[in-house]
Amino acid sequence: MAAVTLNVSTVTPLGERVLVKVSQSEERTAGGILLPDTAKEKPQVGEVVAVGPGKRNDDGTRQVPEVKVGDKVLYSKYAGTDVKIGSEEYVLLADKDILATVG
Repeated sequence: MAAVTLNVSTVTPLGERVLVKVSQSEERTAGGILLPDTAKEKPQVGEVVAVGPGKRNDDGTRQVPEVKVGDKVLYSKYAGTDVKIGSEEYVLLADKDILATVG
């Protein structure tokens, strides 16, 4: 089987899923202490980079997702599937795991 190279432009979420680029967490404390990866909080904010077509309703129609590409969103702390594409971190979330849009 041939290896597949992932690229954000080639990833299309299915159904009600949303691909979010994770915002980087703080590298240092307010006092200037460098934090190791194990001590960092899991990020909960990111930018939507791809949106699926939406959930299929019982009558066969699609429910349009509430977010769009470019939206900054707040999502549940341990929701979704972490995905690394190139050197960037992403999370693939269900639409219901997005709690709010951010300013």
